[in-house]
Amino acid sequence: MIGRLKERIEQGYRLGYDEALELLRTTPETELCALAHALRTRYQGKTIDMCSIMNARSGRCSEDCKWCAQSKFHKTEVEVYPLVGAGEAVEEAAGNARKGVKRFSLVTSGRTLSDADTDRICAIYRRIGSEVSVSLCASLGLLNLEQMRRLKESGVRRYHCNLETAPSYFPKLCSTHTVAEKLRTIGWAREAGLEICSGGIIGMGESEEQRVEFAIALRQTGAVSIPVNVLNPIPGTRLAGAPPLTDSEIVRAVAVMRILNPEAAIRLAGGRTRIKHLEERLLQCGVSALIVGDMLTTTGSDIETDKRMFIRCGFEV
Repeated sequence: MIGRLKERIEQGYRLGYDEALELLRTTPETELCALAHALRTRYQGKTIDMCSIMNARSGRCSEDCKWCAQSKFHKTEVEVYPLVGAGEAVEEAAGNARKGVKRFSLVTSGRTLSDADTDRICAIYRRIGSEVSVSLCASLGLLNLEQMRRLKESGVRRYHCNLETAPSYFPKLCSTHTVAEKLRTIGWAREAGLEICSGGIIGMGESEEQRVEFAIALRQTGAVSIPVNVLNPIPGTRLAGAPPLTDSEIVRAVAVMRILNPEAAIRLAGGRTRIKHLEERLLQCGVSALIVGDMLTTTGSDIETDKRMFIRCGFEV
């Protein structure tokens, strides 16, 4: 059955919600991972796509996302600072590029950017593009169409806006913006000619059914990159006491994300320090990309250590 399903997917068939849920519930983990790995190999080859991010404006966010250390509604020890300078951003991008990282993104806290800050960040992107050989991405909140066009003109190729979780579950985690607003932002990014990066976090209390719903919702965005974060509960946030997912739940969620999004880069992102023991296994269960280096408010991974892991697992860097 798994072999026939692989052939159908390669011929363009995409599983619906009921089929995917049945597959998740009834298929042994080894078979599920084998299918995910076969699809990863078919569409992504043996390469690993590495990207890095820089926290370009930190803290005092107006949004009340329950998981986020940067929300003004939480009392955390997160550093607070305004938009970084161009020199600092260029240095960060160049340092990552020298280590073989092919994509670099600035990430800002807050709901959106003002026009003045959009001008500043576009100038930073133009300088990075002129000085560093790296593909430029952006994660700057709920921008409008005109702001997206300005980003595109400044050299940005890909825009990141996470759905975060299943649309049916998102209102339980955030009340200050909606999934509809996220989808509007993603639509404007696509209209401006930007590729889409959209994913989210697993382990925030969502059900197995909602993880399937989430994977299908991401497919509908047309995302070429899907970052999968495993919740790293931050003291002071409202999810600080969230119970962790089991290893099997994480593996099966990642495998199903690949099966439902066969052509996208499935990217391990935040929470990597919590799943170090699983990473090599996940590289055989559909993962084809990673965010390397530090995350926004938490320690990430050492790039050279990651590259050795990729080679050990038989991948190209």
